[in-house]
Amino acid sequence: MPIPQLRDNPNYYSQKRDLVNTKDKFPEYKLIHSQVCQDCIKRVKLAFDRWFKADKNGQKLGKPRFNGIGRYRSFTYPQIKLDCIEGNKINLPKIGKVKLIQHRPIPEGFIIKTVTISRKADGYYVTLSLEEKSVPALTTKVEPTLKNTLGIDMGLKEFLVTSVGESLPIPQYYRSYQKGLKTLQKRLSRKKKGSKRWLKALLAVAKQHKKVADKRKDFNFKTANELLSLIGCYCPCRRGAACRRQT
Repeated sequence: MPIPQLRDNPNYYSQKRDLVNTKDKFPEYKLIHSQVCQDCIKRVKLAFDRWFKADKNGQKLGKPRFNGIGRYRSFTYPQIKLDCIEGNKINLPKIGKVKLIQHRPIPEGFIIKTVTISRKADGYYVTLSLEEKSVPALTTKVEPTLKNTLGIDMGLKEFLVTSVGESLPIPQYYRSYQKGLKTLQKRLSRKKKGSKRWLKALLAVAKQHKKVADKRKDFNFKTANELLSLIGCYCPCRRGAACRRQT
């Protein structure tokens, strides 16, 4: 018996072309911006690329799993208008103007490249990726000296100890919230799984965990900024603190 020829596997570009047929069969997809749908296909492509290709150690990542409606928590606009932010609102294609609490103003000269909307325990967040051509690219061509080098030892008793003898204690954010988490998790365990009260208790536990995660993230960023301030700026631009604020 002749062996039948294998059909071509769908790739990134063939799936993008097939979006037209998808919108004809499922009219609700017309309410979604076309580039958002294309970005979803790109995420699937990257997930399978990581699965097929091995890393530098020769190990492959796990098989991509299907993400249900409860696990898909973000979507991205690969392109957006430069004037999408108007006062305290952001204009999202196919959605309209949405109220926005802006964390900090966008620096002059920076261009908005992508916009990602993420759903978290306490609400929705907008993440902007910016581009400014005058900011130099990261480089590893820096000769280590005693002035631009700082040793860091991470430990269990102390968060870190530097080569100049400074130590930083572990903040223990989880321990400070542990008592409250215990109470909330007890309430969650008493609820019937899938009920409205169970979902409400689950959201309360998620918010508490997010507070711990936010405090840890803030602590790590501030600690990294202080360590960089000790050794100064050693990128090719040599602009010191002004460069660190932009990068």
